[in-house]
Amino acid sequence: MNKQRLDFLKSIEQKWQKKWSEAKIFEADPSDKPKFFITFPYPYVNAYPHLGSAYTVLRVDITARYKRMKGYNVLFPQGWHATGSPIVASALRVRERDPKIINTLRMMGIPEDEIPKFEKPEYWVKFFTKAWRDDFKRYGLSIDWRREFYTTFLNPPYSKFIEWQYRKLKEKNLIVKGKHPVVWCPKEQKVVGDHDRPDEYVGIGPEKVIIIKFKDADGIVYPCMTYRPETVYGAVNIWINPEGQYVLAAVDGEKWVISPYLINELKDQYHKVETIKTVNGKELIGKRVINPVTKEEILVLPAKFVNLKIGTGVVMSVPAHAPYDYAALEDLKNNPEQVEKYGLE
Repeated sequence: MNKQRLDFLKSIEQKWQKKWSEAKIFEADPSDKPKFFITFPYPYVNAYPHLGSAYTVLRVDITARYKRMKGYNVLFPQGWHATGSPIVASALRVRERDPKIINTLRMMGIPEDEIPKFEKPEYWVKFFTKAWRDDFKRYGLSIDWRREFYTTFLNPPYSKFIEWQYRKLKEKNLIVKGKHPVVWCPKEQKVVGDHDRPDEYVGIGPEKVIIIKFKDADGIVYPCMTYRPETVYGAVNIWINPEGQYVLAAVDGEKWVISPYLINELKDQYHKVETIKTVNGKELIGKRVINPVTKEEILVLPAKFVNLKIGTGVVMSVPAHAPYDYAALEDLKNNPEQVEKYGLE
């Protein structure tokens, strides 16, 4: 289609949209006509509308117009979903100059000098609401724009309505406050859902793991975190990173040797934890602990592959079920320098 014809069609759109607005034909006021309410589920305004939005809202508009033709007093309002953490999280990422979110805004066509304005959540809401509103009006939707609203603190009556809903639900004992595992952000001190996180972290949730306690002669616990507790029968040694810095901590009345990264994770799960002292990993090599199931005495051996940021930083070795454990043991046996370095037999 050439530009001249396209401009002609646009002029027809603008002409009739202006007449509709002046005649206020989509404004629903009380009358004796039968009532009909319809709306397009309010979109989350953190990006521009897309083709799927147009497809969905068109069906709503067709229904609204059909019902008006049938004599109904049609109420067609429009709201904008702006509550929740996704917008707040995006604004925070802009403030921290996250290259991924900055690039996303650029790909949307946001001018470079306007990107800093997106550091404020309110700006996201107002910017993209205007974009949606402008597109909906150009689309010719028969919305009663007097009844436009936000679902956020920018609209105090709506926020109060939600508060009222929750109070009523609580009065009826339909809301219960309790404890359950969540993905927690220690920096922001809040729960984070998929919408709060970059794409590569979406879908990650709390995991249930088992901690098996191996104790030395002094009763100090070497806790090993595992997904496969049934393999404890085959545990023949414990792995410790000799270059790592561990801590001796009081955990629920016991003394544990653990990674310092685990301290806050245990506290966040309501365990009583107190650091006693720092322990160099190499000081632990050669110690002996008891397999709690077989009651056999096993050695604590060095393994630089142990990552202190994962689990407890203490790993049980099951060479019969884990090829890495088998390979690491063979490498150690065939390396007399390492055996001598750590005073192993």
